[in-house]
This record gives sequence, C-alpha cells and structure tokens, in this order.
Amino acid sequence: MPLGTDTKQYETPNHPYQGERITTEHSLLDRYGLKNKEELWRAQSQLRSYRREARDLLGQAQGDEAVIRRSEEFLGRLKRVGILDEADELGDVLSLEIEDVLERRLQTVVYRKGLANTTQQARQFVSHGHIVVGDQRQRIPSYVVDVDEEDLVAFDENSPLADELHPERAEGQ
Repeated sequence: MPLGTDTKQYETPNHPYQGERITTEHSLLDRYGLKNKEELWRAQSQLRSYRREARDLLGQAQGDEAVIRRSEEFLGRLKRVGILDEADELGDVLSLEIEDVLERRLQTVVYRKGLANTTQQARQFVSHGHIVVGDQRQRIPSYVVDVDEEDLVAFDENSPLADELHPERAEGQ
C-alpha cells in the first residue's frame, strides 16, 4: 500500500450498541483525556496486535533460534516502551490491559508528572507545543514515550508556561 493513503489504523466494535462497552469506553475517554473513541480504538487495535504477535511466537517451536530472537526483540520493544516490566515474559503480554497502552501516551505522562492539572490540559499543552521530550518538541498527544525518555518530558524552555510554573526562573531574567 503506498504511503499517504488513508487506511484506518483501528477496528471499530462489531456491535454498534452495547451499553456496557459504551460505558467503559466513556470512562476511559474521561480518565485519559482522549478526544474521541477513535483514539481508544486505535490503542485497542495496538493491544490486539501485541497479543496476536505474542500468541504467534508462543505457538511456534520454542527451540528454534529465530523464534527465540524474535521473541527477545518483541519483549525488548515492549519493555523499552514501558508496557512490560523487566521481569515480564512472553505469556504476560496476553494479560495486558488497554490501560497499559494508554499510560504510555505523552498526554498521560505529562499529566502523571504533574505538568498539567488534568489530562485534557495535558493534551492542550502538548498540541500547542509547550512540551518537549529531550530537546525535541512534541505536538502529538498519542506519542508513545519510552521509559528512558520519561525523565526528559518537560516544558519547552521558551514556553511562557515554564515561567508561570517556575517563577524563580522568570525573576532571574
């Protein structure tokens, strides 16, 4: 498929109206400050692909070196992103929940670090360009923050919000 085509990155629910599912989706949207259900469905599709890959790897011959290498790479990727802990193994991927994926979004990390009062405010700070990861400005709330990048999430030094939150910096200028 050529680049730039508009293919969906998610699957919609099979049944359009299920009261319990809709209630759960609304609570997740509120808790994580998601703009719409599409963002939630995208995260659910990502989780499904992680589980699918884990099932495929678990179902293959475990003595095969290629399978072992692919399993280590897959686990390494999930551990680097922070979805799995260092002690977790391939079978633990099957027990992941949607919250594990949503917690790694930049919007959620900004809120958890206390840079914003609400997840919605965190989304606004990110999309308006007030947040940097290292020295790179990020404007995408769904950006997946690696574990080693988590300490680098901060306000842009040129952002007026950085001075509001750190008045001692503004006085020194």
